[in-house]
Amino acid sequence: MLDGGASEGRGGARRSRQLEPGDLRLLILDALAAQPSHGYELIKAVGEWVGGDYSPSPGTVYPTLALLEDLGLARSEASDGGRKRFHLTPQGQAEREAQAAAIAAVRERLANARARAHARRLPEIRRAMENLKMALRLRLEGEAEATELVRRLAEIIDRAAVEVERASTAPEQKERP
Repeated sequence: MLDGGASEGRGGARRSRQLEPGDLRLLILDALAAQPSHGYELIKAVGEWVGGDYSPSPGTVYPTLALLEDLGLARSEASDGGRKRFHLTPQGQAEREAQAAAIAAVRERLANARARAHARRLPEIRRAMENLKMALRLRLEGEAEATELVRRLAEIIDRAAVEVERASTAPEQKERP
């Protein structure tokens, strides 16, 4: 899928798209403006920009490169044992310049997504999330129709969610004795 698609993550939760329609074409134009590249190098570059959570498949990158060639925005030449190295044409450079604001917006969105993904991988956050899951499993194990217990646990989790939201939007405040 060219746009990265929305997919289901663990527990069935929907993960937002990594790339919107047209983003890959813009990113490839930008990468080729920096230096001529093989398809594999472009796959790696986009993967790094996204932060390692996604990399486009060859089945999306090579058709995009073929489209850029058909549009006269890129050209390829054989190199390194027959592999193709892609270059921007003057028309491709003009298109990249015309799309500079859109490219910057895509790169900024990817940088923000990369920062959020990094925060989710921090050891302290992962440990705390795993601790909560384990505490819930242990506490609910063997409970039959514990309606009051479930209500209390839901309230505790809801309060924690409010505190997490406040922590992410309010500056740190020192406790006063």
